[in-house]
Amino acid sequence: MTIAKADFIEGIAKGMAVLESFDTERQRLNATLAAERAGLTRAAARRHLLTLAHLGYLETDGSYFWMSPKVLRFSGTYLASSRLPRTLQPTLNRLAAQTQEWFSVVVLDHDEVVIVARSGTPSTPTRVLAYGLHLGARLPAHAMSTGRVLLAAMSGAELTRWLKGRTLQRLTPHTITQAKALREEVAKVRVQDYCIATEEHEIGVQALAVPLRNMQGRTVAALNVVLAGGLRTDAALERELLPLLQGAAHEVRSLL
Repeated sequence: MTIAKADFIEGIAKGMAVLESFDTERQRLNATLAAERAGLTRAAARRHLLTLAHLGYLETDGSYFWMSPKVLRFSGTYLASSRLPRTLQPTLNRLAAQTQEWFSVVVLDHDEVVIVARSGTPSTPTRVLAYGLHLGARLPAHAMSTGRVLLAAMSGAELTRWLKGRTLQRLTPHTITQAKALREEVAKVRVQDYCIATEEHEIGVQALAVPLRNMQGRTVAALNVVLAGGLRTDAALERELLPLLQGAAHEVRSLL
């Protein structure tokens, strides 16, 4: 969204930049680290940290700051009020009951995909949980089956802008880290309309994803199944699970 300069509140933007400086790699930040990550002066970062702590979104020991449970209000409100998770949850539950596998609905947010709905089944190995299958989990788009499905919905020019200046982190020996190779993979996904990613995010884990489109044909999310505890061939995934995902995507299209 583009807005007029007069409507842009710089203070809010800086405060959000400081809040977004916290991630799984850096759960605790002092003013110097926050300034580096948010692109602010140390003095400005310190004021924003103190304000966020005063409002209850951060906790502090006087030197370092970390997120408080209050930040979950945003994700909780989204999950409770957003139509997408509520609409798709019955479908995820049905797929899980049929297959005893994990299914997720994912959206793209800049260079990451975010899980906005997921199924669960007691028989799924707990190791999969470490892979990041929890609501709100943020995973690198370039290494995920869902990420590539969502990137495939972009035009060539949009994908070029997305790739420009972006570092594709190597997560396993199988992760695609070259822009040209990723572009080729996304082109393949665009043609076949699904994506299989094997051991690109975690060794021993593979995933299959399809796009979720609305009645206007716009891709609004991706649906995937994540498998662990023994790799399957692409042919087996295409035969055993792809029809289930494609069928579900077709069924929910009128609801999106």
